[in-house]
Amino acid sequence: MKLTSSLTVCRTALAGILVVAALAGLSGCGGAEAAPESTFVLLDGSKKTTADLKGKVTLVNFWATSCVTCVAEMPKIISTYNKYNSQGYDTVAVAMSYDPPSYVVNYAQTRQLPFKVAIDNTGSVAKAWGDVKLTPTTYLVNKRGEIVKQYVGEPDFAALHQLIEKLLAET
Repeated sequence: MKLTSSLTVCRTALAGILVVAALAGLSGCGGAEAAPESTFVLLDGSKKTTADLKGKVTLVNFWATSCVTCVAEMPKIISTYNKYNSQGYDTVAVAMSYDPPSYVVNYAQTRQLPFKVAIDNTGSVAKAWGDVKLTPTTYLVNKRGEIVKQYVGEPDFAALHQLIEKLLAET
């Protein structure tokens, strides 16, 4: 009898702990995690931080001039930026550390990239964002500075646009 009630007490306590742990894991309820703290060094030498992303829906795209898929998707990233920029949408294209800065500058100028382009000279930004090694890797960040979606490879742009519209509508 004594052993049975001790087991019942232990099971009840364990169940309570599991419920509390599960609820703690739901904070934010959307499963979104905060974008990592990082500093983007832009082509003009200015700096933007993760904190500067708050208040806008932002696409953070890790890419390289030597990446065929990156180059192929860039016109779609430009058109997405142009479509939503006036509504509170932004883009930061982060060139990988192995990409020669002169290539990145040339690419950005000749393609007239309308959004912020950063060069991750040290690889610290890619490391902070989940140790990005594959390009393109793209993150969609909501107005609260939380990562909502990660894409490895080219996103389905129709689905991406739907998600951007949903996030832009949030207050």
